[in-house]
Amino acid sequence: MSFAGKHAIVTGAGSGIGAALCRALDLAGAHVVCTDIDRSAAEATASSLSPRARAATLDVTDAGAVQAAVDDVVGRAGRLDLMFNNAGIVWGGETELLTLDQWNAIIDINLRGVVHGVVAAYPQMLRQGDGHIINTASMAGLAAGGQLTSYVATKHAVVGLSMALRSEAVPRGVGVLVVCPAAVETPILDKGAVGSFGGRDYFLKTQGGKAYDADQLARDILRAIERNKAILVKPTVAHAQWLFARLAPVMMNRLSMRFTSPQAKRSPSRAVDSG
Repeated sequence: MSFAGKHAIVTGAGSGIGAALCRALDLAGAHVVCTDIDRSAAEATASSLSPRARAATLDVTDAGAVQAAVDDVVGRAGRLDLMFNNAGIVWGGETELLTLDQWNAIIDINLRGVVHGVVAAYPQMLRQGDGHIINTASMAGLAAGGQLTSYVATKHAVVGLSMALRSEAVPRGVGVLVVCPAAVETPILDKGAVGSFGGRDYFLKTQGGKAYDADQLARDILRAIERNKAILVKPTVAHAQWLFARLAPVMMNRLSMRFTSPQAKRSPSRAVDSG
């Protein structure tokens, strides 16, 4: 695939992986709509790119708004080539402290937000006869870790959704990729409850103490789209962990206990980022 002239929507484009995807797509010659619930953040991303990029406010929990964003691109360009369902949040902390409202919020954004993107974009791509849907999950969607229970649940769901959809979509000309990175150098490592329970240290010690570069991940994602890959796991250490989790899930669960340290009893607070 050449990305030159392609039309893309990126959700959660205000920072992190979403912003990096916008930069990579713009550099490759695509027309990018940088969307985020934070309008100023979306505009900051778009303003750093070529005139092909534009910003839009988008709350992925609003199915009608997601459909309108897709319809707007199709109305302007006649098609939508790439749908990046990337927006997400994370809660960190002991599971018993999570409120039902917090569970509902992470399900609404991390899972229903992806569903809304699929429902809006997939029928259009089938009508076109081509296109690509890219869903940002996480290494947490492949291997479970404590104090991230709600995040793990939603990301496992995104992986399952993506793989099931791919089995239907690829024979009909539409690609589906699920992205499962370990810790990526984004603001999410330091925000809210993630930072309060040692989020950065917690994530980084699982992969040798270094976060993966968001711009490198974006380049990896574009290459995976070109190759029509089903799943992308980065960095290499995360890929090794994934294989181990598949071969020995109980042993992997036992090992994960080493990274879950006792924390103060406090209610988790939301940490927001682009994936």
